[in-house]
Amino acid sequence: MAKQKRTGGQVSKPSEEGATLKDLLGKGTLDKLKDMSRTMREEEEKKRAAAVEQQRAEQKAREKNKSFSELLDESKLDWKKFK
Repeated sequence: MAKQKRTGGQVSKPSEEGATLKDLLGKGTLDKLKDMSRTMREEEEKKRAAAVEQQRAEQKAREKNKSFSELLDESKLDWKKFK
C-alpha cells in the first residue's frame, strides 16, 4: 500500500488544488503532444511491420538454401521404413 501525505489531517489530492497538467498546458501545446504521440505510435508500428517482413524474408531465404539432407533430417516421416 502506498503511503499518502497528510496535510493538516486531510489527504491532499491534485484535483482539490484545482490545477491539473491539462489545465496548466495550453490547448495548442496539448494538441501538439497528442499529435506527437500518435506519430510516434505509427512510426513504431511501421518499424515492427518492417522487422516482421525482414524476418519472413530471411526465413524464406534460409529455407530456399537448405540442402536435401537438411530437409530430410527435418522431415517428420521415418524414411528408414521405406528403404
